[in-house]
Amino acid sequence: MANSNERMDKLPLEWVRVFEAAGRTGNFTAAALELGLTQAAVSQRIQNLERRVGARLFTRQARGVTLTVEGEAWLPYVSAALRSLDRSADELFGKPLQKLVLTASASVIQLWIAPRLATLDHGAHFQLSLTTMNIEPDFAKSNASIEVRYGNGGWPGMTSARLYQEVLTPLAAPELLRQSTHWQELPRIAVSGPRPGWQEWAERTGDAAPPVPRWRFDSFVAALAAARAGLGVILGSLPLCTAELANGTLVRLSDDTLALEEGYWMAAYEDQVPSRQWTQVRECLCQPSKHPLYTGPFATR
Repeated sequence: MANSNERMDKLPLEWVRVFEAAGRTGNFTAAALELGLTQAAVSQRIQNLERRVGARLFTRQARGVTLTVEGEAWLPYVSAALRSLDRSADELFGKPLQKLVLTASASVIQLWIAPRLATLDHGAHFQLSLTTMNIEPDFAKSNASIEVRYGNGGWPGMTSARLYQEVLTPLAAPELLRQSTHWQELPRIAVSGPRPGWQEWAERTGDAAPPVPRWRFDSFVAALAAARAGLGVILGSLPLCTAELANGTLVRLSDDTLALEEGYWMAAYEDQVPSRQWTQVRECLCQPSKHPLYTGPFATR
């Protein structure tokens, strides 16, 4: 009788892939469709694998199949090994895409992404096409390779990398301050969208309840233009307002800040963007940090 080492010697990868697909989908028919095989071919390969490993991996029933205890225990290891194999093959031999489509809000594109595009690796031989999304984007209808989403970075099946740590604080044009000795008495500018606003600022800092904003805009970049024009005080994103603060167009009005757990992340489905190209875009656009801001199988490469 063959020992365990002999049983595992030269274990056919195709049999293992069939087992993983059948175990993941819970159905030989679904596995056959996914792998481009017939149901009979899937069943035959599973039987061959079971004979080789010396254990039953599936229980056959009238209405389908279920994993045995041994099969259920083995499946996570097989899935992880195949993902690692696929990623390494993609990294070393995968054909790069000629075009990557990145979708983000107009504010993020204009104030964060565009100023950093010149640093994109000169070895990145692909076109990066930028498209603007609406306030409430329908990601399901998006044809983007990479999406910039607001949230905590945890989207199932997606690799993500945080663009920057979002920090908010009141900002205004210097000339506006001449109208009042207390900036809280000045007109407020509000921005529609996912970021917290003036109410959250008051709750966090203990400031008095804010007045109704005099102006409201549907994008941060438009609200920023209004602040530069001296129309009011904006709850500004420090990472997006570095140019205005550097040249004195806007000034900070408080030492307090509103640092957010959520923020803007690049996100891509794991099989949509070759890891080498993902890394090139990430290194160009994402703010380095000592915090664990990157998630996903190839995010730290």
